[in-house]
Amino acid sequence: MKLASTRLIASDIRKMVGFYEMVTGQAAEWLAPVFAEIVTSSATLAIGSAETVALFKEGSAEPGVNRSLVIEFQVDDVDAEFARLKDKVEVVHEPKLMPWGNRAGQIRDPEGTLISLYTPVTDFAKQRFADR
Repeated sequence: MKLASTRLIASDIRKMVGFYEMVTGQAAEWLAPVFAEIVTSSATLAIGSAETVALFKEGSAEPGVNRSLVIEFQVDDVDAEFARLKDKVEVVHEPKLMPWGNRAGQIRDPEGTLISLYTPVTDFAKQRFADR
């Protein structure tokens, strides 16, 4: 398991992406109209619009409040990881295919922070992560 990225949920994604592009000097990679990533040499900052929350579970994250952070871990087999963890953690949603090519599921840590475990499953997703 490796720490893959940190994701922020934004009420105004274009404004948020523009701000982080300015701060980092890196251009965002738009993977969908509601999802972008800023990849740096040491970490990835992902930014999703509020509309992406419904893809996971309605109300599971909110922009501009304490519940806006999602910590993501890339794993070899998300289903195996969920089988290992599901009785030990609060499950937000079981693994499912997301529009950008990952099979992802979510849990919460003891403080309520949203954690996403994912496996790239489409050729596009696998290719994106090959050099990271």
